[in-house]
Amino acid sequence: MKINISSTFDAGNIEVINASNPNDIQLKIRKDSESEFLQWFYFRVQGAKGTNCKMNLLNAGDAAYTEGWDNYQARASYDRETWFQIPTQYDGQTLSFELTPEFDSVYIAYFAPFSYEQHLDLINDAQQYPNCKLECIGQTTQGRPIDFLRIGDGDESKKKMWVIARQHPGETMAEWFMLGLIDRLLDEEDATAIKLLEKANFYLVPNMNVDGSILGNLRVNAKGINLNREWAEPSIENSPEVYYVKEKMRATGMDFVLDVHGDEGLPYNFLSGIEGIPSFDDKLKQLTDLFIQQWMAVNPDMQDKYGYPMNEPGKANLQIGSKNLGEEFHCLSQTLEMPFKQNDNIPDEMLGWSSERSIKLGESLVPVLLNIVDKL
Repeated sequence: MKINISSTFDAGNIEVINASNPNDIQLKIRKDSESEFLQWFYFRVQGAKGTNCKMNLLNAGDAAYTEGWDNYQARASYDRETWFQIPTQYDGQTLSFELTPEFDSVYIAYFAPFSYEQHLDLINDAQQYPNCKLECIGQTTQGRPIDFLRIGDGDESKKKMWVIARQHPGETMAEWFMLGLIDRLLDEEDATAIKLLEKANFYLVPNMNVDGSILGNLRVNAKGINLNREWAEPSIENSPEVYYVKEKMRATGMDFVLDVHGDEGLPYNFLSGIEGIPSFDDKLKQLTDLFIQQWMAVNPDMQDKYGYPMNEPGKANLQIGSKNLGEEFHCLSQTLEMPFKQNDNIPDEMLGWSSERSIKLGESLVPVLLNIVDKL
């Protein structure tokens, strides 16, 4: 049977150069829409059951973050639910991985995908709870709704907690995180969630970049715009996803915001803070320190040894979401980064950092916020 490779589905990304030789299947990653970024891949292999296949991504050396290939393992799945690691090598230009499929159809991806159908299931399930409200707050550049959830009773006197995710669409672990967070907040038998919602309302955007997610982009929206550099001056024309979310933030107010991402290079979970914003003061420093210490205590998947260099005072880039919002709302504002590789502190040789671990990390945010909500 002839090997067939396809990616004409939600979030698919691959170009087939030559698939005639199973030992040298030649592929390329397609660039993001209207952009030079490339890194995300997701494709289906059919007709190779029992055949050892070596797949070569010939242009991996042109990726946006080539350090992301060091000690990286591609993910594979037969059912698109369980995604396991497969042997992967990088020689400085070509990323190669090998697999002998056990079934006639197998999917290969950069990380466990989170499809638009899964996104719709997430928000449509959530809206059925009495304390959850679903709202379309605007449209993307391709006309898709920007889905917004409010969990809580809307009492204006309570703390206002924002969590947004997937500004960079290829960072799918971010929406897996949101799934865990939302499910726990809506659990009517979870005492921690119930107590937190007595003190706070949650304002959530599970996927900031729906167009880019469907198109199979790593980093940009359908117009080639990196949303996480648009927060200073978002526009309806080029970055409506940021424009409408920021307008909603201004209408509701904010006491806390977490912007959820994935990092290609570092094999750890970590936070990137707002130490460099002009208004950073002792209160924000104390909240920042308390937040990470509480999260590390609740979930050992979090750590503070490895991460991005801290900005010098007053030198933060205020085009970036968490830094811009921390400055405008003078609140605890953080970026969470999760790995595409392992979490080297607690490695999983079969799955690596996974959708399951991302969900658990999202769930663990609830007790962390309960521990600090009165100090915000």
